[in-house]
Amino acid sequence: MILFPQIDPVLIQIGPVAIRWYGLMYTLTFVLGWPLLKWQARRQALGLSPEVLADLVMGTLLGVILGGRLGYILFYHFSYYLANPLAVFRVWEGGMSFHGGLLGVLLASYLFARKQGISFLVLGDLLAVVTPLGLLLGRIGNFINGELWGRPTELPWGVVFPGAGTLPRHPSQLYEAGLEGVALLLLMLWLGRKVHAPGFLGGVFLLGYGVSRFLVELVREPDAHLGLLAGGLTMGQWLTFPMFAVGLGLMLHARRGSGVGTR
Repeated sequence: MILFPQIDPVLIQIGPVAIRWYGLMYTLTFVLGWPLLKWQARRQALGLSPEVLADLVMGTLLGVILGGRLGYILFYHFSYYLANPLAVFRVWEGGMSFHGGLLGVLLASYLFARKQGISFLVLGDLLAVVTPLGLLLGRIGNFINGELWGRPTELPWGVVFPGAGTLPRHPSQLYEAGLEGVALLLLMLWLGRKVHAPGFLGGVFLLGYGVSRFLVELVREPDAHLGLLAGGLTMGQWLTFPMFAVGLGLMLHARRGSGVGTR
């Protein structure tokens, strides 16, 4: 059993201004992801200038924030926000959904691709290589915040989280950081060394994330107000099924388009 380390969620506070660890992780995602994005764009020979890529980053950032918030409202707390519509704007209380953020990024990317006259699938492949970095840092931020903990466990690395009772629990945030972050990032970087048919890398990312999330949800504590849904699955698991379908579809489409999956 491991006691949760006493980490203040607020990194620095100067008067009313507070810099939180979770916000820092978002910042680090774009600071570290920027050179990775430029590097991958050069490897894919997309011919996108740094100025154009900067516009892409700003668009996807807006998509993450708006889509993540809207997804959380629709997928996890719709009845609450329907009864309390002004709570939508209380973002300091938390409440973001990866699946909603993903939809927001896809919409922003689609609009960007149309404006720049490039393939949406090619742009998706570019972002697929970089996104696991953000997932890694985001899950570390969840752990520091002591949120989204796992179910009770007797394993020696179980963590007693503040606000989660006295039982040690799976550090599911770190499991996700390892699978969705480290493992998926290494896989995408390895596959990204070659030029693949459009949509292949995006399909691998969707499938890889879906599998990782589905597995971790087996030991992650379900949302208290939702519990387990049909089939004994969590909301997070149900939301991975469309990712399985789209991911496999993109990979098969890329394979048919190239004959062997790469070109």
